[in-house]
Amino acid sequence: MRYLSIPFLLLTALASAQPADLEKRLSDLDKAAKSAQSAGDNAWMLVSAALVLMMTGPGLALFYGGLVRRKNVLGTMMQSFVLMCLVTMIWAIVGYSFAFGEGPTPFLGGLNYAFLHNVGAAPNADYAGTIPQSTFMIYQLMFAIITPALISGAFAERMKFTAMLLFMTLWMFLVYFPMAHMVWGKGGFLNASLGGKIPCFDFAGGTVVHITSGVSALVCGLYLGKRKGFPNEPMRPHSMVLSTVGACLLWVGWFGFNAGSALAASSLATSAFVATHFAAAAAALGWMVAEWMHTGKPSVLGAISGSVAGLVAITPASGFVKPMPAIVIGLAAGVFCLLMSTAVKKKFGYDDSLDAFGVHGAGGTLGALLTGVFATKEINDLLNGKALGWADGNAGQVLNQLIGCAIAAGLAVVGTFLILKICDAVIGVRVSEDQEIEGLDLSMHGEEGYNFEA
Repeated sequence: MRYLSIPFLLLTALASAQPADLEKRLSDLDKAAKSAQSAGDNAWMLVSAALVLMMTGPGLALFYGGLVRRKNVLGTMMQSFVLMCLVTMIWAIVGYSFAFGEGPTPFLGGLNYAFLHNVGAAPNADYAGTIPQSTFMIYQLMFAIITPALISGAFAERMKFTAMLLFMTLWMFLVYFPMAHMVWGKGGFLNASLGGKIPCFDFAGGTVVHITSGVSALVCGLYLGKRKGFPNEPMRPHSMVLSTVGACLLWVGWFGFNAGSALAASSLATSAFVATHFAAAAAALGWMVAEWMHTGKPSVLGAISGSVAGLVAITPASGFVKPMPAIVIGLAAGVFCLLMSTAVKKKFGYDDSLDAFGVHGAGGTLGALLTGVFATKEINDLLNGKALGWADGNAGQVLNQLIGCAIAAGLAVVGTFLILKICDAVIGVRVSEDQEIEGLDLSMHGEEGYNFEA
C-alpha cells in the first residue's frame, strides 16, 4: 500500500497546484525525464567505448599474439598497443574533424573540429542528440584505433616497426578518414541518412573498418612478399591459449562495437546486440563443422576464427536485420571465410600471415552485401517508412551496397600501395633476413616474450 500511494500523492500535489505552478512542475518533470534518458545513453556509450578499446588491447593483441611464432609475440602485441596511442594523438589533432566535420566535398570532412575545437558537453544533433559530442568523439576514436591494427595481421613477423608507424599514420589520412566521412559523416558520399548521394547501409563498420583493413592487408602481404620459409616450413601458432582468450575478449567487446553503434540505450541497441551474438555463434559452428568434415578434426583455431568471421560479417547488418537472418549471415560467413583463408589463399600462394584478408576483407564484403538483402524497416526505420533492403522489396539496395564495397576496396588498394611505396623509399618496409630469423621481439625491441632462464 505504501508504494501504491506514491502515484496518488503525486497526482494530488499536481491537482492542488495553481496553473502556473503546475506548468512549471510538468516542465521540471519533462526536463528530469530527458536528463535521465541522456544520462542512460551517455553511460551506455561510455561503456561501449571502453568495450571497443578492449577489442584492440587486450583482445586483438592476444588473438594475433598467440597466432605468431614465439619469437614474434611481443612485436605483434606491441603493434596493437602502440596504435592505441598513435591514432589517439592523430584523432585529437585533426582525425575526428576529417571524419565527422563538414567539408567542402562529400569525400572528406573539414577542419571545424581540429584540435577538438567546440567538441564538448553539448550534443551534436546530426550524429547523437542525447549524449555529449565528446562522448560520440571518444566512441568513434575506438573504431579508428582498431581498424589499422587489423591490418597488422597480414604483415606480421616481417615489417619494420618504424615502417609500421609511418605506414599507419599515412593510412589513416589516405584511407580511413575519407572512408569514415563518406559513410558516416554529414554530407558524406555514401551516407544513408545525412545527405549522401548513394545510400550505403553500414551500421557499425563493414565498409569503413573491415573492407578497408582487409583489402589493405592483402596489398601489404603481396607487397612485402612471403615470410622466409613460407609455405614449406611449419609456422604454427605458438600459443592457442592466448589466441582463444583474445577471441573471447573480441566477442565480448564486439557488443560495444555493434550495439553501441545505436548511439543510445535503446531497443535498436538490443536488436544489434542479439544479431551480433547469434551471428558469431552460427559462424563459429559453421567454420568448425566445415573444417571437421574436411580434415576429420574440429580445431580450436577454426572455431575461434569462425566466431570472428561472424562478428565481422554481421557488423554492417547488425542494426538492420532480424535474428534469423543474422544466423544466416553468420553461417555463410563461417564457411566463406574458411574457404578464403585456406583454399583460395593456397591457390594463389599469397602470405596473409594471420588471415586478415580472408576474415576481414572477405567477411566484411559478404556482410555488406547481405545487409542489402536482409535490411528491414521493421528493425531500423532509418528512411522514415521507406523500404530498406531486398527483404522490404527494395532489391536495388544490393547495388548500393556493392558500390560501397567497391569504393572501400578501391580506396584501400590505391591508398595502401602508394603509402607502401613512400615508406619503402623513405625507410624501407621489410626487416632484413637476419632480423626476421632472429625474430621481431629481439631485433626490433630488444626484448623477449618468454624468458625461461628467469
